[in-house]
Amino acid sequence: MPTQAETNPFPHSDSNKRYYAYDYFLRQKFGTKCAKLPLDGGFTCPNRDGTRGRGGCVYCSERGSGDFCADSSTPIKEQLREAYEKLSKKWEDPLCIAYFQAFTNTYAPLPVLREKFEAALVCDSLRIVGMSIATRADCLADDVCEYLAELAERTFLTVELGLQTTHDKTANRINRGHTFAEFTAGYEKLRRASDKISIGVHLINGLPGETPEMMIESARTVAAMCPDQLKLHLLHVIDGTELAAMYRRGEFECLSLEEYADIVVRQLEIMPPETVIGRLTGDGVADTLIAPDWSRKKLVVMNTVDKLMFVRDTWQGKHFS
Repeated sequence: MPTQAETNPFPHSDSNKRYYAYDYFLRQKFGTKCAKLPLDGGFTCPNRDGTRGRGGCVYCSERGSGDFCADSSTPIKEQLREAYEKLSKKWEDPLCIAYFQAFTNTYAPLPVLREKFEAALVCDSLRIVGMSIATRADCLADDVCEYLAELAERTFLTVELGLQTTHDKTANRINRGHTFAEFTAGYEKLRRASDKISIGVHLINGLPGETPEMMIESARTVAAMCPDQLKLHLLHVIDGTELAAMYRRGEFECLSLEEYADIVVRQLEIMPPETVIGRLTGDGVADTLIAPDWSRKKLVVMNTVDKLMFVRDTWQGKHFS
């Protein structure tokens, strides 16, 4: 009998994945395996330091989503080498993408950003072929956009913009610190800066107060923007966060695995087929993860999505218009 890979109708795949997987994209672009090396540049966020708010987003850990990075006091080159040593146990001699992951990585004066980013591009002995910068759309100053455009001429640059939801009521509830209109303005500003900058957008499924239809609507709105990359995250309840306090007070319930898979499949169906899917779920630190417990088995989550797409005979972009 033919395999799922052999009967896969989605063109941007060489496996059973019915979506444009990031790993496949990188292998097609560079001809071999690429590994992302997480970095903590020592930045903060405008909704932590009082510029837009205090305390950060309710779900964010003390490390600002950089829980798998080295300490920010470690020089960038050392962080890269440490991350490479860990990943080289899984893959032999991969190409590397420097990933500034923790907090908001364009929220600093340009000289500071330039020092951090340039250090990552010239790390000896590592084959750095690209850079990913996670940030907020309301933290893109004019001089920063000009520098990012310059960087995009020298390396494969992806700027990942955290959106999480298109619904302002939810954004206010999670202390996001900006509106969807502000996100759109930043997104369009970055698009104008350079057509060589790959733009990624992050969405979180399962935010307090949101229905599945609201999550689908966020995806549909983002799809109309035709981002180069999309990351779908599962809401993790991490100990020590405001979200954990909300969860313990019974203010919301986490999605089940079945609910999450259904939402992801429906979101993929309405995405442009050319949008690269950076991830389908996130990672929570095992020791501090409160819920949902099923998210600890990341491979099971991804396999559940793959199976559901096969059973429904669907694929990314099937219902995109």
